[in-house]
Amino acid sequence: MRLIGLTGNIACGKSKISAYLKEHGFKIIDADSLGKIILSREEVKNKVVRTFGKEILKDDFIIDRKKLGNIVFSSKENLEKLNRITLPPLTKLVKTKIRELKRKKVKYGVLDAAILIEAMWDRFVHEVWVVYAKPEVQLERLMKREDFTKEEALNRINAQMPIEEKIKRADVVIDNSGDWEETKKQVDKALKRFLEDET
Repeated sequence: MRLIGLTGNIACGKSKISAYLKEHGFKIIDADSLGKIILSREEVKNKVVRTFGKEILKDDFIIDRKKLGNIVFSSKENLEKLNRITLPPLTKLVKTKIRELKRKKVKYGVLDAAILIEAMWDRFVHEVWVVYAKPEVQLERLMKREDFTKEEALNRINAQMPIEEKIKRADVVIDNSGDWEETKKQVDKALKRFLEDET
C-alpha cells in the first residue's frame, strides 16, 4: 500500500482535499476522528480531566472539545500536557488503522493529520503533502467556521507548528488560498504523478 500523509494547519482546507482523494478511491485514515475516539476512552478522559479540571466536561460527562481547546491553545505548555496524555494511544491507533488497510490489500491510502510532522507520523507514509493558505485567508476561514473571536482563532493558529516548517518536510505543497478549481488543478497534478510513480 502506498500512503500519502496529508497535513496542514487549521482552516487551510485539508479536509476538502482529503474528501476529494476519497472520491478518487483512496482510503482515508482521519486522525481527528481517531483523536475523538481516544478522548472518549475512560482512562484518557480521566487523565485529561485531572490535568485540566472538571470545567471541561459537559453535563453528560463528555469532554467539551471547545472548552478544552480554549485551555490547551492558550499556551504551548498546556498543549504539550495534552499531547503527553493523548499522543501515545493515538499513535498506537493510527498504526493499527494502517495495518488494517494493509491487511485489506488497499492499494492507496491517506493519513489525514494536522499533527503528522509533530507526531513523527511522516515515517509511516510514502509522501508528505502539505496544504496551506495565506494567513489572512486562514484567519477569516477559522473565525467563520468555528464562530471564534479573533483572539481564539489566533491562539489556535499560533499554537501549531509554523507552516513554513511543515513545507520544508513536504514532497508536495498545495496552495489553497484561492478558489477550489485552482486547488483542484494542483491536487490533480500531484495525484497523477503519485499514481504513475510506483517505484
